[in-house]
Amino acid sequence: MAFIRRRRLERELYSKERFSLLLLNLEEYYFEQHTANHIINKDSKDERKFRGSLKICSKSIIFEPDDNIQPIIKIPLRDCSSIKAPEDNEANNPFTRNTPGGISVVCSQVFLIKERNVIAPYKTVRGRTEHLFQLDVAWKVGDVVQTLHQLYRASCLDKMGDQAAMKPVVQITLQNVRRIYKRRHGLMPLGLEVFCTENDLCSDIYLKFYNCQDRDEVYRLIAKYIENHIAEHTAESYVLQWQRGHISNYQYLLHLNNLADRSCNDLSQYPVFPWIIADYSSSVLDLTKPETFRDLSKPIGALNKERLDRLVKRYQEMPEPKFMYGSHYSSPGYVLFYLVRVAPEYMLCLQNGKFDHADRMFNSIAETWKNCLDGATDFKELIPEFYENDSSFLVNSLKLDLGKRQGGKMVEDVELPPWASGPDDFLQKCQEALESPYVSEHLHEWIDIIFGYKQKGSEAVAAHNVFHPLTYEGGVDLNSIMDPNEKVALLTQILEFGQTPKQLFTTPHPQRKIQKLKSLSRTSSHSTSIAESPVSPNEESFEDLTEESITLAWNNIAKLKLDTQCKIHKEAITGIAVTCNGSSVFTTSQDSTLKMFSRDSKTIQRSVSFSNMALSSCLILPGDTTVISSSWDNHIYFYSIAFGRQQDVLLGHDDAVSKICWRDGRLFSASWDSTVKVWHCVPGETLSNKKHHFELLAHLEHDVSVNTMDLNAANTILASGTKEGTISVWDVTTATVLHQLPHHSGTVFHAAFSPDSRHLLSTGEDCCFKVIDVQTGMLVSSVTTEEPQRCFKWDGNTILSGSQSGELLVWDLLGGKITERIKGHTGAVMSMWMNEQCNSVITGGEDKQIMFWKLQY
Repeated sequence: MAFIRRRRLERELYSKERFSLLLLNLEEYYFEQHTANHIINKDSKDERKFRGSLKICSKSIIFEPDDNIQPIIKIPLRDCSSIKAPEDNEANNPFTRNTPGGISVVCSQVFLIKERNVIAPYKTVRGRTEHLFQLDVAWKVGDVVQTLHQLYRASCLDKMGDQAAMKPVVQITLQNVRRIYKRRHGLMPLGLEVFCTENDLCSDIYLKFYNCQDRDEVYRLIAKYIENHIAEHTAESYVLQWQRGHISNYQYLLHLNNLADRSCNDLSQYPVFPWIIADYSSSVLDLTKPETFRDLSKPIGALNKERLDRLVKRYQEMPEPKFMYGSHYSSPGYVLFYLVRVAPEYMLCLQNGKFDHADRMFNSIAETWKNCLDGATDFKELIPEFYENDSSFLVNSLKLDLGKRQGGKMVEDVELPPWASGPDDFLQKCQEALESPYVSEHLHEWIDIIFGYKQKGSEAVAAHNVFHPLTYEGGVDLNSIMDPNEKVALLTQILEFGQTPKQLFTTPHPQRKIQKLKSLSRTSSHSTSIAESPVSPNEESFEDLTEESITLAWNNIAKLKLDTQCKIHKEAITGIAVTCNGSSVFTTSQDSTLKMFSRDSKTIQRSVSFSNMALSSCLILPGDTTVISSSWDNHIYFYSIAFGRQQDVLLGHDDAVSKICWRDGRLFSASWDSTVKVWHCVPGETLSNKKHHFELLAHLEHDVSVNTMDLNAANTILASGTKEGTISVWDVTTATVLHQLPHHSGTVFHAAFSPDSRHLLSTGEDCCFKVIDVQTGMLVSSVTTEEPQRCFKWDGNTILSGSQSGELLVWDLLGGKITERIKGHTGAVMSMWMNEQCNSVITGGEDKQIMFWKLQY
């Protein structure tokens, strides 16, 4: 859309000017222009003069007549046999008589462009011709001829580096620069894209440098002076937003293209979007049927099995370096194939002044899709315009003569599928398809192929996703090639053949979260019957009310107010557990005691010491009859609330027990002895003094001390964090590790699953929050904090954390920023408890206090 908008703006601003840089060749530069006359049939009765401007370019001479009826004349310098000015001793020179400022150009070939100001294929005039130009400023002739001689010699050598300094200057004030991005050009880190004031023709400027160091230095200097400059984002900064529905599939793909150096200002690296719809013959498009959609887990070339079998056979017989597809899925030719009706001059520039054969043009959506499925060399994907709102690229509004097809039909508007009532309706349905549940569930598979771990290596081979080596970054080192002709040829091939995007992900991309179907009664007409509701009324209302209350609480979490505080320990508080009715609060501390505190009377009711070493955490078993505490003395203690005494003890580890969890009759214990153990616990009979029976079910071995752990809602996945910063994700049912992720550079203080168990959040002494996708192990978000955050609660989007300095901080995880600071403890917040409704919080601090917080709406 940005590309089409800019083309339209160019036509509006420069409607009277016919010359543009599109008339130049690849790597050709425009240097200067001179007001001049083009003299035809000098000194004859048919002599004519055409006023205009003479353009001096690095590979050609271009004359643009003021009269739009006359064609623009382009003379390639390499086709010139003579370029000279009159000399006093040349008696026969036609310019010596009353023609000051004359230049004679003799050439073997000339191109005529935009005759009668109509955009059409260039006309080629072959054979020896002489062109006479008379400059308005006669004394400049010598300099112009000398320049043309230098450029003629350079054009024959195809070596243009020395002329770079002659390019015209474009001046942009820094206050107009909105943002800048580093880009690749020709698969090398040489590009810089500058975005300036909106609605300005120079709003998007793409610069190519000759070495990476210069590019980086200019980027640094510009970024330094831009107000509110935002550093370049990473892919992970968008994954979580996309997964949770905060940005659309379309927006996410645009972000990924941008991060992969795809830009609408570089046709060789234009944003690539997937074919989504596979049905272009039905009268009605049914987005509820899976067969309506293309298989997003496969590249275009692998969608047709018969064609794929032929390609695989050829691949197997091919010598190294092997490739499966001889053409790419995105190239300037493919982009302009789609956009020729709005950017015809670009197509003419790319194809040496010609349009493609009429039968090979973008004539029909259905035909194009069929050719992508069946064609021997056609594997192209789509461009973002198919999912936007400007349908002009589907309509021949410029009335271009694009040729006549076999059968005599002229190429006009693009033929649409039966289910589209018109171009706008077609785009609307394409947008609906892109944002449909099916695509949301499967888009990550296409991302794996284009931007992810199936882009290169053995995974690419297995996915039938191997392209020519020149399409990949690092496929060839242009700087090492000394032969200028070979270098230009390779660069041309890279720029025109297609470029694989920068790889953004090296592990499987996580799937998008699909929202559960809600009851229709709240979102649609009141006439909806109960029978049409997806769940029963009672079940639905209970679940929805609970979810609504939790959502409301988290939306207002910044309104936490301190209710009361009490100093109840002699050392830092390490654990908090609360009875079901909320009346009693149990705390553990580094002072080695377990205390029972009454919320009603605000007094300590019990204080128990199991050993002389610190207690690290506590929990209450279902039924509120037993409290379990873990200790640095390697033991786990069971305390009977009813009888006020130690009921049992488990010596389960060889070093301090750092964290305990209880789920469905199983005790999980983490220890500094580098293990997490899973116990089946059968409670003893208190009255008969029978001990608990402990059976070791699983032994999860780590390389270093385990400092924290958490279980998902289904109690099937366990996450552990170590003192060296590793996050491990375990399948509890098989006692096998799924992911080992060295995401922190120091001790992991806390880790917890999101309510939907799809993500895991961790924090450590390296002052970072990290979010990983549980299924794939991919890091999907990283937020840097000012100081370590010791503990937290979160709902998947918002974090309430306790900091090293004692503050409670509210974080917008998706935005990566603090939204509220709440003054709390005078030392580190060591532990945090939150009720199920998420409206009541208790924190324990290094300052030996517990603080009770209430949510005040």
